[in-house]
Formats: sequence, C-alpha cells, structure tokens
Amino acid sequence: MSQQIRIAVLDMYNGEPNQGMRCIIDIINRFNQIVTFQLFDIRGKSEFPNIEKFDIYISTGGPGNPLEGDGNWDLKYYDFIDQLANWNKEQKVKKHVLFICHSFQMACYHFGLAEITKRKSTSFGVMTIHKTEEGLTDPILEGLQSPFYAIDSRDYQVVQPKLSIFKKKGAQIIALEKIRTYREYERAIMGVRFTEQFVGLQFHPEADALSFIANLKNAERREKIIAMKGKSRFRDMLEDLLDEDKIYKTNETIIPNFLRIAINDLIKTKKILSN
Repeated sequence: MSQQIRIAVLDMYNGEPNQGMRCIIDIINRFNQIVTFQLFDIRGKSEFPNIEKFDIYISTGGPGNPLEGDGNWDLKYYDFIDQLANWNKEQKVKKHVLFICHSFQMACYHFGLAEITKRKSTSFGVMTIHKTEEGLTDPILEGLQSPFYAIDSRDYQVVQPKLSIFKKKGAQIIALEKIRTYREYERAIMGVRFTEQFVGLQFHPEADALSFIANLKNAERREKIIAMKGKSRFRDMLEDLLDEDKIYKTNETIIPNFLRIAINDLIKTKKILSN
C-alpha cells in the first residue's frame, strides 16, 4: 500500500507503571513495514484520536474499578466507542477495535451485555481459558487450542450475560473462565465478539514471560501470589511461562491475528473501492 495503516493505542493505564504497553508496542512493531502507531492518554489527559485519521484501535487494560470515571474521560470514552460503531454502520471502510481487560469490562457495561462485579479475590497469574462453541471458529483465537493459556490480572469480572441483548446486538461470547467444579462461583466471560470489527478479551493477550517476571520482582506482589496460590502452584506458574505452547503461544497468536485480520480487511476494501 502506498499509504501506511495507522493504529491508535488508547492508553487506559492512568499513568501507572505497567508492562502491557511495552508488550503491545512490541507486537505492533512486528508489523512496522505497513503500520504506524500513536499513543493516546485517555484517563490521564483525556486524549482521543481523530477517527478519520486512524484505521485500527487497541484499547488497553488498566487499574481500578471499570465502572468509575471522573465524569469527563469516561463519558468521552463511551461516546468515542459509539462514534466508531456508527462509523462502521455508515462507511464502507471499517474501523477495527480490540478491547483488553479494563477496556473490555467498560465495553461490556456500555453495550449492556453483562454485569460487572468485584471478584472475591484478585485473579493474577497464568490461567486456563476455554473457547466457547462460537470461539472455536472465531478468527482472533485461530491457532490456539481449547483450553489455551493467558496472563490474567484483575479485581473485577464480567458475569451474568444478558443473552437476549447478546442476540439482539449479534454479539457472541467466545471464551470463558476455567471450569471450577469445586466452587459455586459463576464462570466469568473472558472474550466477546461484539461485532465483526469489535472484539474484546478479559485477559492480557499481549503479555509475555518478561512482563510476568517483571511483576514478580516486586517482593510484596510475589509474596501475595505465593500466599494466594501456595508455593507448589506458584512454581507451576513459573514453568508455564517457559512452555512455548502456553503464554508464548498466546502472545504470538491473538493480537497478531487481530492485526492481520484488520489489515487484510482494510487493504481488500480499499482495493475494491479504488477499482
């Protein structure tokens, strides 16, 4: 293409130190021959991209309660999502959006698809995630087994799906939390296909082993995880990080799938329109 595809990264970390941004930029840079990207500080500076100037959007994870904002950036964020959705209804060249963790929770709330609740305890570490029947054929998860493995880090969860609204909007649940037969807690929703161009994930598909190990350098966090999981499961988690079929595989698969799908769609549509 003569014109590079432009990606907007919507930074939802509110200025807190994180590994997620490094991981996302690392993945985007694998496509640097055909894409450029720009960061927008949504929560800290209420920065938003010009919709007409960007083709693909990645909205990151972040700290805190997804149902709380300052009455400024959060309302602008929901309005921005609506603008993108309306663009896709009206325009032939579509905008593709990936919502990660905090952003995913906000999107599920905004579209009225499910309830957002606080977990009994923090979920952090390597988790097994199960594809639903729809997830088995969803292109963003192509190349992963079911279950697959990902880094999870959250105090909140998306639960109690409103299936009538899912049906009305044409949305689909594509992934669920691990099966916990020994507990009565409801399984959280881990992935939703909102529309053909909008998809969201509760976990961190960008995470790599380096990002997880960086978290463990914090002694307080490390001890908290050991207290929560026990030393044996903590050691298992470290082994999972070195397994090429687990975190490495997810990092190499999901966001690259999303970008390839979006890029190919943009190239194909623009080519058709130019003929």
